Formats: sequence, C-alpha cells, structure tokens
Amino acid sequence: MRRREFLGCSTAAAAGLLFLRTTRPALAGFVVPPEADLKQLTADALDAAKSAGASYADIRINHYRNQFVSTREDQVQSASDSESFGFGVRVLANGAWGFSSSTMVTRDEMVRAAREAVAIAKANAVLQRKPVQLAPTPAYTDTWQTPITINPFDVPIQEKAELLLSVNREALKANGARYCESSIFIANENKTFASSEGSYIKQDIYRVWPSFEVTAVSADGSDFQSRAGYCMPVGRGYEYCKEYPLLDDARRAGEDAVAKLSAPTVVPGKRDLILMPSHMWLVIHESVAHATELDRALGFEANFAGTSFVTTNNLGKLKYGSDIVTIAGDRTEKYGLSTVGYDDEGVKASRFDIIRNGTFVDYQTIREQAAWIGEKESHGCAYADSYEHMPMQRMPNVSLLPSETPTKPEDLVAGVDDGILIKGNGSWSIDQQRRNLQFGGQVFHQIKGGKITGMLRDAAFQAMTVDFWNSCDGICSREYYELGGSYWCGKAQPEQAAPVSHGCAPARFRNINFINTGRKV
Repeated sequence: MRRREFLGCSTAAAAGLLFLRTTRPALAGFVVPPEADLKQLTADALDAAKSAGASYADIRINHYRNQFVSTREDQVQSASDSESFGFGVRVLANGAWGFSSSTMVTRDEMVRAAREAVAIAKANAVLQRKPVQLAPTPAYTDTWQTPITINPFDVPIQEKAELLLSVNREALKANGARYCESSIFIANENKTFASSEGSYIKQDIYRVWPSFEVTAVSADGSDFQSRAGYCMPVGRGYEYCKEYPLLDDARRAGEDAVAKLSAPTVVPGKRDLILMPSHMWLVIHESVAHATELDRALGFEANFAGTSFVTTNNLGKLKYGSDIVTIAGDRTEKYGLSTVGYDDEGVKASRFDIIRNGTFVDYQTIREQAAWIGEKESHGCAYADSYEHMPMQRMPNVSLLPSETPTKPEDLVAGVDDGILIKGNGSWSIDQQRRNLQFGGQVFHQIKGGKITGMLRDAAFQAMTVDFWNSCDGICSREYYELGGSYWCGKAQPEQAAPVSHGCAPARFRNINFINTGRKV
C-alpha cells in the first residue's frame, strides 16, 4: 500500500485499523478481571496448592500486548496487534518443582491448575537428588510501572507509519541509496504476582523500538552496502520515538551506506580498537553477560552457544579484565529493557557487581541458585517470557561502568597511532565456552596518528574473551554513556526470549587482531 493510499484510506478501512487499538478485549476474546477479583483468584489458587501439599507456591497472571508496524520506501508493509492472557502456577512439593498454566483465568481452572502443579511436583520428587532450597526474600505488596510519558498503544498507527515513511525518505536522499526498511515494535507486559509467602505485586512494563536499515547500490549494480540505524530498544513510552534524532540518523545512514561502496578494504593484522556504545553492547552481551549466567557455568544450560568457561572456581579470582573494567548487573537501570520493580519470583530489583576492577566477583542468580554458591539472597534475575513458561534465570541489564575521570571519545582517538573505530553491531560468533569471539560491525573508521582519516570496510576483530577485556585501557565518562540491547535474547528449550539492555561509554582496546571479511586485499 502506498503512503497516500494508506493515509487517505476510506472511512471503513480506517475504522478497521483503529479497531486494533480501541477494542482490545474483543481482539483476543478475553476480559481481564477487575483488581478485586484478581486478588481473590490468586488467594484461592495459592490455598489450593497449599491444601494439596505444596510447601511453597506462587502464581503469575499476565496480560501481554505487542504491536508491530513496518514500511519499505514509500509503502506500508504491515501493521499487527496481538494480545495474550493467562496464568501460571509454580509450586514446591517434596522438595521438587511443579508447574501448570492455562488461558482460562477462572477460579475453578486456577484451583485445578494449582492441584495439577502439586501432583507434577510430587512426581518429579521421585527423581530429585537434592531438595530445592529457596533463598529468603521479604514479602511485598506493591505496584510498579515503567515511567512513560506517552502510552505507545494510544498513538494511532497512521502516526507511527508516517514517522517510518519520513525516516525512509531521509535515508534515500543520499545519491546511491536505493532501499530502506523501517519498523516500530512496542510491547507491554501487565503482570500480577502473588506468593504463599505473602507477596502481592502488580507491574506494568513498556518497551519500544523504532529501527531501520538503508542499502546503497553501486552504479553498475555489482556491489551493495547497508547501514542500520543506531537507535536501540528501550524501556520507555512513545516519547522516545519523538526525542531520538531518527531523521538525522537516517540521513547519515544513507550517506554511510553510499560511502562504504568506495571505502578501501581493511588490511588484516593487529591494531588498536575503539568501540562505540552502538557496538559495544553486543560484545558485553556475548562475552560477559551470557558467560556469567550461573546455570551455564555449572553446565545446566547449553543452548544458544553453550556453557561457560567462567566456572565457580574462578569466583573472586579470575582477572577477567583490566583494573578499569567494572561491569554490573542492574535491574533498576533507567530505561533498561530488563528494568522492573520486581523479578518473576517477587524479588525486589537491585544492582550488583559482576566484574569489579577487573576481577570476576559474582554471578547472575535466582532464588534457587543462590544456595549453589553459598549466597544468602537472590540477585532478582528470574524471568519468564509468558504465563505458560516457568521462570528461569535471565540476564539483568549488564553494563560496563563509565570512567569517573572526564574522558571524551576524542581523547581515546588521540592515543591511537594505528587503529579502527567501530560503530553499530554486525555479524558475530562465539564458541561453546564463550572463550573465542569474533565481531563485525556497521561502520569502520580508520585511525592514523591520533586522527580519524577515513572509512574502511570488510573488517572484523577476533580475540580471546579474557585477553580482550584485559586489553582495555580507556573508557569515556558518564556523559557519553548509552544503552544498547536486544528484545529477543534466546535461551533454553523450549526457547524463551528475554529483553535486556547493556550500557557503556566508548572504550579503547590495545593490539587486537583484525581480519578481512570481504574482498581480497
């Protein structure tokens, strides 16, 4: 559908599009019970679980909504709006877990599911070698909401489509830019949690992500190059789409894509590296955040690139990075995708160091895992991507702390005689123990004699994880700190996807190996 046709569609068609936004219960065929009913339903389910023999029980009643709008050049490609609603009951009986879920949020169904979960737990206990021990947590009665100014679901789809089409127009102004795709993805999780320990917590969580990618084609059609936007998903409302300089980024992206067509290819070899936040977040994600998940370290999780070399004998001993490297897990980080008031076990969100002054000092944990390493409390890292999935350990926001000494990106560049600065994330790979890594990128700038001298292409860097982080000798200060992240971090079987952010400021690494990924030198 062309822009003019979309924006000027008939009254009937426009009403059909607005239907997605104004008749939510009819769309999914359910009605969310009022608050008083929800509280009674959770109490009845917990009572049923206890009566059936559970030593502990919790219940999550969750309502999810997602909206996706996409465009290409001057066309609206799609607009979709989906919802789901249901509950999951988790119990401990005879020292083992049991779980049951349903889409029918009624008293009879919730009581039935609670009893079923207990029966499953008792069956599991036959094979349980050691009873589950939960780290204690206070009982909370609380509400929490992502601080938003504009509810993204209240913004008409037409307005979102027009924003995306304007992004496409800006990107295609560059001579040689031929294609541009753009999209907005927004999500809402409305969650009610209650436990047999006395917690009753309501949370309303929002996330939004405008994105685009522009492609340039050479005059003879023999080559093409792309550049994605640097805009990252965040835990905010639609105000983010209005505040972020999308049009400026789109215009520069078109120019960058065109410039890449004629940029010289990289010469393989060792040189210094400066990573900007639009790239660094992915390196943190793969080489630190996944590597310090306790279930991977103990070999209980091996899906999505394996286990981890960071085994428990390294705790408090491994020199993971240089002295200036401190990396923290933080579920309270402003605008983080993993930012909440409480995790899916009712543990209050907090911040904790994973690497402190270069030394590995802690894992990401949930209530069950804390005892495995002798800790007395959970770090609040439990998350389930659906009411029908059991919570498991997932990343908090994992971020590299900025320097406390005022430092600009220009200061990092000035200290490089021969190096490359990378913006934007591209291809990547990492081995099954998180030891060997390789990363590409979006845009590569050559540095000679302390100055940026031009653009390169076809570059990727390789390193061993610990060697890489120990080579870090410069980090910019707080004013250059930015969040990157992923909506869909995969883990486990059946797969669960979790949103997570990684913050950082530009950082410098010495003597890193670069390879050529494209044309022959």
